Amino acid sequence: MAQKALILLNMGGPNNLEEVGLFLTNMFNDKNIITVKSSLLRRFIAFMITTSRTKKAQGNYAKLGGKSPLVGYTQKLVDKLQMALPDLHVNFAMRYTPPFCEGVIRELMEKDIQNVILLPLYPHYSTTTTKSSLEDFYDVAASLGYNGQINTIKRFYENTLYNQLIVKKIEEVLSHNDASQIELIFSAHSLPQKIVDKGDPYQQEIILHVKMIETLLHVRNLHFKATHIAYQSKLGPVKWLEPSLEEKLASLETKNALIVPISFTIDNSETEFELSMEYAEVAHALGFERYMVAKCPNDDDDFVACIKNLVLNVGRGC
Repeated sequence: MAQKALILLNMGGPNNLEEVGLFLTNMFNDKNIITVKSSLLRRFIAFMITTSRTKKAQGNYAKLGGKSPLVGYTQKLVDKLQMALPDLHVNFAMRYTPPFCEGVIRELMEKDIQNVILLPLYPHYSTTTTKSSLEDFYDVAASLGYNGQINTIKRFYENTLYNQLIVKKIEEVLSHNDASQIELIFSAHSLPQKIVDKGDPYQQEIILHVKMIETLLHVRNLHFKATHIAYQSKLGPVKWLEPSLEEKLASLETKNALIVPISFTIDNSETEFELSMEYAEVAHALGFERYMVAKCPNDDDDFVACIKNLVLNVGRGC
């Protein structure tokens, strides 16, 4: 029986159309997402957002087959990791939809696993993602009386294997196209500007990450016409990180773009619906000749190798 465990963490996504409301309710009740001090006000804001967005969101997920693809891809990744790391018990938990941390932690207790590595599947650290997922695990563990040793991997955008994989994903979608004629856009999930202004390192890590990937692209002799960073998925009237992806697309003179979902490791509604459907329509309306979207790492064997590398280096200062 395994004495250690690797638990992957992510935000989650609806497993069916009925879970869309649950997903939105849990997400907007997260104090790391809606940062008002009053829990009562947060619940009211969450209720208003959920009420206004559920039907539209259900329609979007219906176009993806009635559910988020995130859980399915994650399960495939876990299955591969279990084979690659036979001495570990590998599982995953989601923040806002099943499977939740409670079931995963109860399983750890039943198996008497006292040493856990947590890997939030966000390459860059943010209070809205990494911190939120880790706090959720710690809080549930404390409520259940789980006292095992917990190690965390809080970011991995600097990992060489991971960045080589991102370059591979770019090459796969680029195919025979001439890179010098294409604008490369790294699209990251946006954040309210006020969260970044309070010290969240997310935007700075995105900028550093893109510079690292640019270096690797040059080594591979891939020279795009230009490289950009843009932000997607903003919500509400507050100021968000800029430029938005729509603004960036509209500003390009060259009507050829390759989009890299830089802040996502697993394909989800923001990539397979928003980027691959909604923004594809925007690009078409703008007269784009080519609009391409790179796949996320998902269960790629190279992502398995990257995670194995991260796990083996836990505690070594890597």
